[in-house]
This record gives sequence, C-alpha cells and structure tokens, in this order.
Amino acid sequence: MIGHCMGAAGGLEAIATIKAIQTGWLHPTINQMDPEPYLDFNTVANQKQQHEINVAISNSFGIGGQNSVVAFSGFKP
Repeated sequence: MIGHCMGAAGGLEAIATIKAIQTGWLHPTINQMDPEPYLDFNTVANQKQQHEINVAISNSFGIGGQNSVVAFSGFKP
C-alpha cells in the first residue's frame, strides 16, 4: 500500500504489525477484485477489518537473499 521503501520496508512493516496488535485492525489486501472461488478463508479484501490479534508475524525479504521473520505479541504484565 505504500510502495517499496528499500531498506526501510522491514521497519515500516514492523511498525504496522505492532499497531495492528495494539488497535485490533487488520490491514487490507488491496486491489483484490476477483478472488479465486475455492478460497475458504477471509483475505481481508480491500478494506480493513476489526479482529482480536494476539500474535503477528512480520516477514521481510530483501534483494540478494536477505530475509528476516519477527514475531510480535502484546505485553501482558
């Protein structure tokens, strides 16, 4: 939704993932006009949806094989 931010893409995705956990809003899959009919799960097509999020994963893949995966969850004292 924001284009490719090169080196900053992973950081922005991590922020978006943390905010999704804090607010409970799932980010939409944009420009999904004609999903495959056999999909039997919610792809959050074109508009955000409210959902309880306990744990979320941020996957970042860079040019040249740089890959990282970070799991986030809400803080519970």
